Amino acid sequence: MAGIAGLSLLPAITAFAGGTNNYKRKFDGKLKLRFAIASDIHYAQPGTDFALNTGNLIKWLNEDHIKNHLDLVIINGDLVHDRPDLLPEIKKDYLDKLPVPYYTIPGNHDLADGQIWKNAFGYDDKYSIEKGDIGFVFANTADTKGAYVCPDNAFIKDELDKFKSKSIVFVILHIAPVQWMKNEDKIFLNCPDTVDLLHAYPNVKAVFHGHDHTLDGVRYTGKLPHFFDAHIGGNWGTDYKGYRIVEVDENNAIYTYQVNASQSPIINKNKL
Repeated sequence: MAGIAGLSLLPAITAFAGGTNNYKRKFDGKLKLRFAIASDIHYAQPGTDFALNTGNLIKWLNEDHIKNHLDLVIINGDLVHDRPDLLPEIKKDYLDKLPVPYYTIPGNHDLADGQIWKNAFGYDDKYSIEKGDIGFVFANTADTKGAYVCPDNAFIKDELDKFKSKSIVFVILHIAPVQWMKNEDKIFLNCPDTVDLLHAYPNVKAVFHGHDHTLDGVRYTGKLPHFFDAHIGGNWGTDYKGYRIVEVDENNAIYTYQVNASQSPIINKNKL
């Protein structure tokens, strides 16, 4: 596809069968930032092999870091399945074994608010981080009963204002703020004010979502891409389990591709 809004859209990587995550990066140029984003672990969901799935994620990301280098990891919601009491367990037994800094945000199955998230991870359910001239804004899209809620737009606006001088801003929301089709009303939110807010800042280059385990590509609001990363756990979704890689080069070109870690390498690649 042609490049849009400073982002180029490329094809996908699928890792090799056997869950060995053995793929080769397509771009050998120098990067200023490279990170992985995964979602929907659903730790403790009955009837699923959640311990294996969670362990595989940590193994795959450690392998990716050794082979290709990661600067950070993002886990975009639904870390646990209706068991917020297990958030400290997944943190200690799994996520703390990641080789690089990691950042999390609640999903609708985490049943968490800011206090629960702070007790588990040491930070709120909405926050921002900076990596040089790249900013990240994270915001919760669910309440403690699992109901879908629009993110705190006042908070997002404050953070985007703070990041106006950044070259690139990425926004992380577990549930997408758009109902693209009528039959998706039980999957996505309808938050037009959030969409308008994101469109008001030219340096917001992409929004990342989890939640819908069947989506592993890109959708758009206007020219703003919204990327999905399938799932790591749960009992529905794509046949494979995987995660998304995002790379930013020295010229602020952004490359992203979905890694099919449980089956075989890249599924869809995009250069923004």
